Amino acid sequence: MSQQEEIEHSYWITPQPLYRKLDDEFHFDFDPCPFPKKNDGLTLEWGKMNYVNPPFRKKDGSPTAFARKAIEEQQKGKSSVIVLPTQSYVNLLLSAGAECRSLGRVRWLSTIDGSEMKAPSNITLFYLRGKAQ
Repeated sequence: MSQQEEIEHSYWITPQPLYRKLDDEFHFDFDPCPFPKKNDGLTLEWGKMNYVNPPFRKKDGSPTAFARKAIEEQQKGKSSVIVLPTQSYVNLLLSAGAECRSLGRVRWLSTIDGSEMKAPSNITLFYLRGKAQ
């Protein structure tokens, strides 16, 4: 594999039918993560409605960096659609209508001695409301 082919296989772009479907709904005017990379989407001003398919290699700017930038742009009145990989159980819950919220880094307690977990993970709460019968 040539170096150019290796570079091209390191990035994954959105399939056009999916992008068109999302664009029809949200009407994007800016993509801070184009391929090939034309600019640094983390330092530019974004548009009013942004499509964000962030790179997943730290040297290109991590999904976390792009999420932070989207939040910064949100404070300026701008909107973003961010596409990220998720575990299948998360998509199952969301498809079922689950509401979610961040619980932050929960320091779970040991069942042995009650000590706190030293390196907690971020935890999301999912709430499935019962359906009326």
